[in-house]
Amino acid sequence: MLMRLHYRATLERRASLVVAAALLGVLYAGSTLVTPLYPLYQRAFGLADLTATLIYATYVIGNLGALLFFGGVSDQVGRRRVSLAVLAMAGLSTVLFLCAVDPVLLFVARAASGLGIGVGAATATAWIAELHPSADKAGASRLAAAVNLAGLAAGVLISGLLARFAPWPLHTVFVVYLLALAGMGVWVAHACETVQRKHECALQGASPAALKPRIAVPRALWGAFVAPAVTAFATFALLGFYAALLPNLLARDLHLGSPAWSGLVVAELFAAGALTVVLAPRFAAHVAMSAGLWLLLPSLAMLLWAQAAASLALLVAATVLCGVATALGFRGSLQQANLIAPASQRAGLLAAWLLCCYSGNALPVVCISLFARRIGPLWANVAFAAFAAVLALAALAVGARQRRSR
Repeated sequence: MLMRLHYRATLERRASLVVAAALLGVLYAGSTLVTPLYPLYQRAFGLADLTATLIYATYVIGNLGALLFFGGVSDQVGRRRVSLAVLAMAGLSTVLFLCAVDPVLLFVARAASGLGIGVGAATATAWIAELHPSADKAGASRLAAAVNLAGLAAGVLISGLLARFAPWPLHTVFVVYLLALAGMGVWVAHACETVQRKHECALQGASPAALKPRIAVPRALWGAFVAPAVTAFATFALLGFYAALLPNLLARDLHLGSPAWSGLVVAELFAAGALTVVLAPRFAAHVAMSAGLWLLLPSLAMLLWAQAAASLALLVAATVLCGVATALGFRGSLQQANLIAPASQRAGLLAAWLLCCYSGNALPVVCISLFARRIGPLWANVAFAAFAAVLALAALAVGARQRRSR
């Protein structure tokens, strides 16, 4: 009887792990659905390049607000309950995109999307770490990084293809995504809760301070948190560059304005990253971070070369190299964050790590767009590459110093 109960519990945990991973992938797929649609929105609403970039960056404002106010809430309330609320917010955002008849609604929808994904990513990542059987969290980090990148790839690829070949290019993809969110909600409702005792305490009347949502990096871990934080910022700065600016780069420099091309090239970046996470050896966290940061430098140089030469072949090669670099940096920094996170503050610390990711995702992109108005797109991208290279070298120096001190 005991063996049967243990076997059943093990099966439930494995099924719940699949649900948590699928949740993370579906949420991140929603974040890139709009990427191939920006040129279409620009034509439909007469938007300037800077306005389209600001709409993209509004997503990150929602991310930051979510993490600042609700970053660790699932540590107190429970993973399942927060995940269901996140799916509801993602559904609201999708409906806003579906009904958008004015640029203002695009800003609101993008912010709502960021709000839901900001909380959902921290919750699902912590849920995966708790359900995964590996003791050192390396397996959980690999899984979370892989489904994250796979979700980003799937979202942009499906959106680009539907926008090109399906009717109603600005609506069909959001109807499909609403159906995916509804199915995900049914799965999440039946998944295992991993913070049940805390959830019960909250229901019985815990103090408001105990339930106060917050980002939590314990003072003793600040030094250890710097290297993964800077690595995450640099990695997501490159991802943000692709997601926000590549469609116009393709249309302006390579004369490939179809949403399908945007979807394919951006999906190539994320797919290369996901395959790297799955197929690469099980490096230690600092080795993966260092490898990703070193590869970031030649990948940026190749990307600039592709733009200057207006070469699709060079762009494809640069995208693969960037995908490998970002995957290793992303996986290594997440693995390090998981390693240092206290069990009682896991979602809070991961929320702080995600705060660095999302800041890197938006701030450099807006600066590039502003610089492009003054010095031109190519030199603005050169400035971005120099900034990213400095960040990569700074993260390498901090990591090396920490290893020497230990």
